[in-house]
Amino acid sequence: LQGDWSSDVCSSDLFLSFAMMLRYSFDQGDEADLVEQAVSAALETKRTGDIMAPGCEKTGTDGMTQAVLDAMDRLAR
Repeated sequence: LQGDWSSDVCSSDLFLSFAMMLRYSFDQGDEADLVEQAVSAALETKRTGDIMAPGCEKTGTDGMTQAVLDAMDRLAR
């Protein structure tokens, strides 16, 4: 990678690590499921450059993080 790539890296791995912590360290499986579902939902429409897929909107790390948070908000209602 060249240049300033930090704003173009997917944050989903951090969310999934958090979900694992919720599930295995804190026995909060329902909350972990919500986080995992939100990541999946966000990845259906948005991707960062490092994991870009056809048909998805390209966004940066901040945009991907916001997409996951928005999906969690929708799914939790």
